[in-house]
Amino acid sequence: MSPLPELRYPSVPELIARAQALAAREPGLCALRQVGLSRAGRPLHLLSVGRARRAVLVVAGAHANEPTGGSTLLELAERVLSCRELRAGTSWHFLLCADPDGASLHVTPAPRSLLDYHLGFYRPTGAEQPEWSPSVLPPDRLPPETRTLTRVIDELRPYLQVTLHGTDLGGSWVQLTKDVPGLAEPFAKSAAELHIPVETGASDAAGWPAAGPGVHVMPGPDSGVPYPSMPDDARHSTWYHAHRYGGLTAVVEVPMWASDLV
Repeated sequence: MSPLPELRYPSVPELIARAQALAAREPGLCALRQVGLSRAGRPLHLLSVGRARRAVLVVAGAHANEPTGGSTLLELAERVLSCRELRAGTSWHFLLCADPDGASLHVTPAPRSLLDYHLGFYRPTGAEQPEWSPSVLPPDRLPPETRTLTRVIDELRPYLQVTLHGTDLGGSWVQLTKDVPGLAEPFAKSAAELHIPVETGASDAAGWPAAGPGVHVMPGPDSGVPYPSMPDDARHSTWYHAHRYGGLTAVVEVPMWASDLV
């Protein structure tokens, strides 16, 4: 039997309420603030743990139909609070939901089948996705969610940005904007311990070099190499914005159907 009181993904208001409770519980370590507004006027919130200059930014909810990121983000925030080693010389910052408008339109609180999942399905076009819009729009037409995310990156200058995604086909895999030597081994070990399959043939990463099973490295921003699997150029996405400050981005994909944990 699941230890969760309800078998469903938390809504954005619930994510905010839980982040508020964390900030109230640990006011010396945590702070929650509004960092922007969506196109429809919904607030975008950032939960910060620690005050060190060296920063990690974790982003959830960039794709409305990939709702596992919010609960994952809160679990990670709890772990950072409980583990002093994770906070040693590093501050952690959690963007609770990058697209609250989209999240309000994708209605699958507890999908039990592929039909359930698609009955309430919503995913915005690329031009409306906060991380992807710079790949398809000129700077003066970017949505406010994108401008908020890039402003947060400019403020924090994270050495690592982790953006939490989900895939409705296949297993788990990672995309990196720079190689992280040695990542493939702990990634595979973690997946095996949790009985999550590793996806070795992800269509999004077709043509990209692999640093190990399920770990793909995107072409560098100055490589001049097109993305063979996409019509747009991800090097203009917010994933590469952290490169301005010497950072990198890890896009972590978890499976919706291939794990009993889901």
